[in-house]
Amino acid sequence: MTATALIAIFAIIVILSLIAAPRRATVNGFFGGMSEGGTAPTLWVLVLSQVTTWIFARSLMNAAILGYYYGIAGTLAYAAYYASFLSGGFIVSRLREAGATSVQDWLGARFGSVGTTSYNIVIGLRLLSEVFANLLVVGLIAAAVLGGSGTPAILVVAVLGLGYSAWGGLSAALRTDVVQMLLFLLAFGAAFIALILSHSFNFGAILTAPGVSGTYNGWILLAVAALQVFSYPAHDPVMMDRGFIADKDTTRRSFLHAFWISTLCIIGFGFFGIQASLTGAEYEGQLIGTWGQMFPAWVFILLMVSLLVSALSTLDSALASASRLVVEELRLAPRTLNGGRAVMVIFMLAGGALTLWGNKTLFDAVAVSGTASMFLSPVLIVGLVMGRQVALWSYMVAFTAAIFGALVYFGRAWPSFAAILPAGHKYEQLLVICMIVLVTGFATVLAGARKG
Repeated sequence: MTATALIAIFAIIVILSLIAAPRRATVNGFFGGMSEGGTAPTLWVLVLSQVTTWIFARSLMNAAILGYYYGIAGTLAYAAYYASFLSGGFIVSRLREAGATSVQDWLGARFGSVGTTSYNIVIGLRLLSEVFANLLVVGLIAAAVLGGSGTPAILVVAVLGLGYSAWGGLSAALRTDVVQMLLFLLAFGAAFIALILSHSFNFGAILTAPGVSGTYNGWILLAVAALQVFSYPAHDPVMMDRGFIADKDTTRRSFLHAFWISTLCIIGFGFFGIQASLTGAEYEGQLIGTWGQMFPAWVFILLMVSLLVSALSTLDSALASASRLVVEELRLAPRTLNGGRAVMVIFMLAGGALTLWGNKTLFDAVAVSGTASMFLSPVLIVGLVMGRQVALWSYMVAFTAAIFGALVYFGRAWPSFAAILPAGHKYEQLLVICMIVLVTGFATVLAGARKG
């Protein structure tokens, strides 16, 4: 019954998304998000698109899983990443004041092809991880609900998401994001109301819950988020792409609204993980199996619908940003509809192939990409905010330090890296890595800076 209902609801969501997609595809709409009439998106189209592409399936699961293990501290740690809308809005505003049309445009003017190439490598990996992680959540849902392998479900969602994304590109992503966000709010809102009205829910207990592992590592992750939150949005092309398609005032307000809406949604979803820890439920299938045992079928279905909608909405935006990256920034494919569509196919195939990889730790992708992005903090603060000229050598040292830091965290179990890392939990190690990366980055960037 649960499986049938979930499949039927998801089919309706896909149909509504196809209806919302533009009837006619244009090159400017595909890469620039313009409507068929050539107009930029309105405020609430931009807000809903920003929110739904950032509260993606992996993020919802991360907030809940961290809440399960570390209580409110874990959920707040992940919610802190959503302050990226504030730092991201600030960065976009400064870039536009400087006359730049993208992060690549600003970096290219100061560091040439070396600056843009290094940045594009990081965001290319970021986009690939988005496709991989959201397809992985789809597979986890299918395995928990239907039993067996989740691969068939991954293939179905990949094909459907690719289908309407490849038709309209960024313009399709913007239009379908609105429909998908409204559906998400409806499904998640109903599930959240059911949670807080349940006899076992206690708001005070939620706010003081230690999780099954205690709050300590949750506060450690909050410190990590604080160190990464300035650079994190700058390496997310989905957010940055939406910072340059509307006028400055509309863009500024869209970032502010996206911040409070997405933060509330993430914290609310984290409550489901915290509640699971309070009831003493066993961790099963990234909490999906746990919720299947905890809640009535209709609440469980609504939670799964929320995750599926989030996965679908992020897939189309990640593919649209991937096509813009490869076509307009790297210029590795022609600026045509077919050129952009070919890029989407490649990224979807690569992301789908990565789901066969054994790693199921969803937060690792956030930690690795967030660490890799940290070279942008000293570069943007010293170069963009302070207006100093940054030497190319110092830029490259900061970049190398961040990439090496990300590699160390990713391969923390490798003997060569384990020997240099301090003993302790992996999140304590991540905090040390981030501090070293930031100190190295600022030291070298300031050493190589001069007045513009």
